[in-house]
Amino acid sequence: METKFDFSSENISTPIAFREDFNQFARLSQTQAWSMFFTASREDNALGLGKAVGRFWTGLLIAAIVESILGVTIFQIF
Repeated sequence: METKFDFSSENISTPIAFREDFNQFARLSQTQAWSMFFTASREDNALGLGKAVGRFWTGLLIAAIVESILGVTIFQIF
């Protein structure tokens, strides 16, 4: 089995967001963004490469915000 990971790099313990090769203004997918959020920028593919996982977490966040706003609005009226 062959790995392409470079263990000799000095950036091995540095979070991905602070590495020189990361900030090239490349677009992140939703899944990569959530992976970096959940792992504190240690891994950008922790949740995999599929788009469905990123859409799920984004939808869940939006649903929680909308539910909170509606809940406050409804219970303030009564």
